[in-house]
Amino acid sequence: MRLNGPGAMANPLRARPAPKGSLLAETSFSPNPGNLRMLEYVPRGLKKDAPLVVVLHGCGQTAAGYDLGAGWSQLADQMGFALLAAEQKAVNNPHTCFDWFNPEDITRGEGEAASIAAMVGTMVEKHRLDSRRVFITGLSAGGAMSAVMLALYPELFAGGAIIAGLPFGSARDVRDALESMRSAPLRTPAQWGDLVRAASDHQDPWPRISIWHGALDTTVNVNNAQASVAQWADLHGLSLTAAEQEMVDGAIRLRWDDRLEVYTLPVLSHGTPINSGDVGQPGPFILEAGISSSRRIAEFWGLASVRSAKIEASALPEIEHILMPHREQEDISARSRESVIWRALKAAGLVKR
Repeated sequence: MRLNGPGAMANPLRARPAPKGSLLAETSFSPNPGNLRMLEYVPRGLKKDAPLVVVLHGCGQTAAGYDLGAGWSQLADQMGFALLAAEQKAVNNPHTCFDWFNPEDITRGEGEAASIAAMVGTMVEKHRLDSRRVFITGLSAGGAMSAVMLALYPELFAGGAIIAGLPFGSARDVRDALESMRSAPLRTPAQWGDLVRAASDHQDPWPRISIWHGALDTTVNVNNAQASVAQWADLHGLSLTAAEQEMVDGAIRLRWDDRLEVYTLPVLSHGTPINSGDVGQPGPFILEAGISSSRRIAEFWGLASVRSAKIEASALPEIEHILMPHREQEDISARSRESVIWRALKAAGLVKR
């Protein structure tokens, strides 16, 4: 997907110098059928059996640029994990987007997905990391590719995070991709879950998933977050209306114990939300939002203790108005094409239109 929508929000905080030691170093790996570039950051003195976080950038970005904006290498220093950043090459995609919609790249054992899996194996072996604590996250096309990796190689990951991305199986070609970005395909939770179940022979527990999306995203419609929630709720056997809800630093958060969560940011457009007073720095599609998605994701994965920041749930819309109670049937009405998250936010007075 090409990122040609709005960039950073108005009046971003002044950019800060890159944190010392946060530059990523290129490293070799094989096999590499997707012809991707691998970069890594390993904090000095990292202990044996440390966790690994895999980060995938969005279109038009570089691995190092996204890391600087989202602050992952800063968190690696603070929390003690290794960082792996895959990078797309313009020879593969002129907009440097991961090809999350190309069948040759989203099939287990093939293309870009196989390259990223090989990078994970290389990092775990090279730095003696804990193979049971590998996590993956990405923005936009990187978020959609994170969903691909979690579906194709669920045994590799303990958790994942999809930021302004799309669910697995939403597209198989460029036309599908563009249509899905405008509005996620209409499927039941079971249909979404079946797409993941068919992607591998995985039988063990599924990775824990964090989903983030801005309600004002005009590049990837927010109902893709709904579809991703439906997909992973079905895989985990969760009821969509059984979530705990709260407000966290201005974002609406729904959480299903430690297996699934979704953050909806009422006034965020397309990008990764950060709090530059914590980690990262604003830039194109790295948006100052007063909440650090990177830190919150790492906390959800269990890489650090959770810090509390919320208001009473009574100030929030009812869960059933945020996530549609999907019916196990094919004839979903045309009215459901409008994002129920969007309508709930308007009804609650959180956004105006």
